[in-house]
Amino acid sequence: MGEWHSMRLAQVMQEVEGRPQGLTQREAAQRLERVGPNQLAQQPPPGLLVRILGQLKDPMILVLLAAAGLSLAASGGEDWLDGVIILVIVVVNGVISITQEDHAQQALEELRRMSAPQASVLRDGNRRRVAAAALVPGDVILLEAGDQVPADARILECSRLQADESSMTGESVPVEKQAVDALPPDTSLGDRLNMLISGTLITAGRGTALVTATGMNTQMGQIAGLLLEGGQGETPLQKRMAEISKSLSFLCMAVCAVMFGVGLFQGKGILDMFLTAVSLAVAAIPEGLPAIVTIVLALGIQRLAGRNAIVKKLPAVETLGCAGVICSDKTGTLTRNKMTVQQVWLTPGARRRDAMLVGCLCCDARLEWKAGAPTASGDPTEGALVVAAAQDGVDQNRELERFPRVADLPFDSGRKLMSTIHSQEDGSWAAFVKGAPDVLLERCSATPRGPITQGDRARILAANEEMAGKALRVIAVARRELDGLPRELEPRAIESGLTFLGLFGLMDPPRPEVKAAVAKCHLAGVRPVMITGDHRATALAVARELDIARPGDWTVTGAELDFMPQELLEEDIEKFAVFARVSPEHKMRIVQAWQKRGKVVAMTGDGVNDAPALKAADIGCAMGKTGTDVAKGAADMILTDDNFSTIVSAIEEGRGIYSNIRKAIHYLLSCNIGEIFTIFAATLLGFGQMPLVPVQLLWLNLVTDSLPALALGVEPVEEGAMEEEPRDASAGLFDREFSLRLAWQGLMVGALTLAAYFLGFTRLAAPGMEGATANTMAFATLTLCQLFHAFNVRSEDRSLFAQGVLSNPAMNQAFLAGMAMQLSVLLIPPLQGVFSVVPMSVPQWVTVLVLAAAPIPICELAKASGRGSEAESAAEEAVR
Repeated sequence: MGEWHSMRLAQVMQEVEGRPQGLTQREAAQRLERVGPNQLAQQPPPGLLVRILGQLKDPMILVLLAAAGLSLAASGGEDWLDGVIILVIVVVNGVISITQEDHAQQALEELRRMSAPQASVLRDGNRRRVAAAALVPGDVILLEAGDQVPADARILECSRLQADESSMTGESVPVEKQAVDALPPDTSLGDRLNMLISGTLITAGRGTALVTATGMNTQMGQIAGLLLEGGQGETPLQKRMAEISKSLSFLCMAVCAVMFGVGLFQGKGILDMFLTAVSLAVAAIPEGLPAIVTIVLALGIQRLAGRNAIVKKLPAVETLGCAGVICSDKTGTLTRNKMTVQQVWLTPGARRRDAMLVGCLCCDARLEWKAGAPTASGDPTEGALVVAAAQDGVDQNRELERFPRVADLPFDSGRKLMSTIHSQEDGSWAAFVKGAPDVLLERCSATPRGPITQGDRARILAANEEMAGKALRVIAVARRELDGLPRELEPRAIESGLTFLGLFGLMDPPRPEVKAAVAKCHLAGVRPVMITGDHRATALAVARELDIARPGDWTVTGAELDFMPQELLEEDIEKFAVFARVSPEHKMRIVQAWQKRGKVVAMTGDGVNDAPALKAADIGCAMGKTGTDVAKGAADMILTDDNFSTIVSAIEEGRGIYSNIRKAIHYLLSCNIGEIFTIFAATLLGFGQMPLVPVQLLWLNLVTDSLPALALGVEPVEEGAMEEEPRDASAGLFDREFSLRLAWQGLMVGALTLAAYFLGFTRLAAPGMEGATANTMAFATLTLCQLFHAFNVRSEDRSLFAQGVLSNPAMNQAFLAGMAMQLSVLLIPPLQGVFSVVPMSVPQWVTVLVLAAAPIPICELAKASGRGSEAESAAEEAVR
C-alpha cells in the first residue's frame, strides 16, 4: 500500500489525480488502458510436452530408461517382460508427478477469484455499479456492510465503518476505520485505520474511499507476487533419491565393466559375458524403488486422510517426518477464531442477570439458535456478549419483547461508548450503556449498593487491570433509570449518573486440544512458534497459556523486525517464540531464517496472509474449515478438522513413513548387493559357469523387489518415534551405520548363495549334474534368502520376535506370494525348462531352506549385540 496512509488526503488526491466527485467515464477508460485491469497477474502454465520432458530431469528416471533398454537388449528382445515393467513404472511415476503439478497455480487462481467482481463507484458524479476489474487509481468507491473491498483505497469519509481484515493481518476482531488525515509512516498494516485493503470484508457501517492501488499493486497483489517469487525447493526425500541414483549408476557401470573385462581376460565368450553383465546391471538397479517409494507415500496419505489431513503432494508426507519447527498462525489455527466471554466481574451488589441483560441488549448483534445452541450474527465482540447471556439464561429475543429498544447512541471511537434506550414493563425507561471501562467509570455515580466510593472505583480499576493483564478485551456495562424518553439524544445527558454493574473479559480462546498437541511437539523435539498479525500482549498471553512461550523466550513485533537485519534474525531466531503484528513479508523472513539454521519448517495457517509463507515453508498446512481457498491452494497439506493436533499426528506418520522408506531401500539394496557379490565373486574366482543365468536374474528381480518392499512400507510406526529429535534433513541417507549394515548383510546374502552353489557343485549333485544342480540351488537359495531377510529389515534394532513374527499381515502375504512364485518355477516342469533349473532332492531342499533362513538368526544376534553395546554406553554415561 506504499505510504498512502501517511500522506495528507489532499496529497493522496493529487498523487492519484482524483476528485471527491469521482472520475469521468472517459478518464477511467484512459487510465484503464494505461494501468491495466484490476486483476491479479497469471503466469501461464507450461505445456504438456514441456512437463513431460521435465520428468527426464530426474536421474533415477534416466537410469530406469537405460535399464529398460538394456533389459530389452539382453537377449535380443526376447526377455521383454522386465523391460516393459520398468517402462510402465516410469510412465506411472510421470503421470503422478504431472497430476501433482496441476496444483501449482491454484493459489493464484483463488486469489483472482477472491477479488470483488462488482463495485459501486462514482463516475461522472453519479453512483454506478461496474466490474471491479474496471476500477483504476483515482476512482471513488462506495462501500457498506457486506461489501468486499475491490481495491486498496484511502478513506474519504465513513460512519461506523468496520472491516474484517483477519485474512490479511490476523486481527480476529473487525477493525474500526476512521477518516484520519495522516498516520506515521511506520504504522503496521493492521493499524492503518485510514486505509482499506483489497479482498477484505466490510462488516458494519458505510463509507467512501479513494482507490490508490489496483491489480498487482495492491496488498493482495503483492502476496500473489510473493507466491510467484517463492520457489519450491527439493524435499529431503528427493535429495536422497538423487543420491541413490548417482551411487547406483556409478556402482552398476563400474561392476559391470570390471566383470565384463575380467570375463574376456579369462577367455569367456563375448556374447555370454555381455548378457550376464547386462542382466546384472538390471538386477543391481532397484527399478521398483521409485514406484515403491511413491506407493509407500500414497499409503501414508491414505492413513493421514483417515486422521483428517489431506496431503496434496506425495513428498510432503516424508518432509513432515523431519520437521523441526512449526510456525503457526494464531487466529483460527491455535485459537477458535471466535470471540468468547472468558470472565465476568460484578461490582458488589450487582446481579449477574442485570449485567448480562445490558450486555445482550446494548448491541447490534442478533441471537440465533442453531441445533439448540446459541450463536450470534454481527460484530464478534457483541456476539460474544449475546451468546454468553443466552448461555446464562438471558435470551436476547425474549428480553427485547420485555424491554423494546426505542432509541440508541451508536458506538463512537471518540466517546468509546454505546447506549440504547428501552421501555420497561412498568412504563418507565432505562438507558443501557457499554464501553471502555475507564471511560464508563467516569460516567458512573453509583453501584447497586449505593453511591460509588473511591474504594469501589479502586476495585473496578484493579479488576480491569487484572483482566487486561491476561490479554482480555474488557467491556464495562452500566445502566440508568430515566424519568422519561429524552426529546434529544445527547450523550452527555444520557451517559451520566450511571450505575456501574460489572466487567466482561473477552478473547479469542485457544482450542482445547492445542495445549496437549504443543506438549507432544516439545516431547518430539519440534519447536512450536507463533506468527500472528495480532497484538503482542494478546499473542503472548495465548502463547504462554499453550506453553509455546516458555521462560526465557523472546517476543518481537513486525515493526521491530523492520529494523532487524536478516543476518541478525537468522542468528537469534531460536530465541523467539512469538512474532506479533507481522506482515506476509515478515513471515517469509521468519521461515527463511529457520531454514537458514538447517531446520525443516512446517507452517500452519488459514488466512490469505499466510499463503506466501505456506509456500516458502518446507511444508505448508492450511485449515480446511476456516482456511481461505488461497491458503489451501498454497499449502502442501490441508487439515480438514482445523485441529492443530492433527499436524502432530502427521509428523508422527511422516517419521514412520520415512522409516518405512528407509527399510524398503535397506531391503532392496542389501539384496542387490548380495546379487552383485554373487556374480562378481564367481567371475573373479574363475568359476567355470555363472551361478545365475540372465533369465534367473531378471526373474529374481521381479519376485523379490516388489511385494516384500511394499510390505515394509506399511509397517506401523515404531514405539518411541515421537520421543526422538527430528532427523537432520541435510544428513545423507547412507550414514556410516546404515552403509555398514547394507554391506555386511548384502555380503551375507551373497555368501550364503555361493555356499549353496559350492555345496551343490561339490557335495550334493548326482554325477554329471554338478553344474545344473549348483545353479538351481544358488537360484533357489538367493530368492528364498531375500524373502526371509525381509523380516529382519522390519526394525533396525528391535528383535523380530519382540515385534511379533507375524504381526505385519502384508509381510506374511508378500512372503507367501513370493514363495509360491518361486516354488512354481522350481517345481513345475515347463517352467523348469524356461528358467534353466532341475528338480532337487530332499538333501538339496534341506540345504537350500537352512541357508535361506540363516539371515534371521544371524541378524538377531547382531541386533542383540547392538542393544547390549548401547546399554553399556548409557550406563557409562550415567556414571560420568
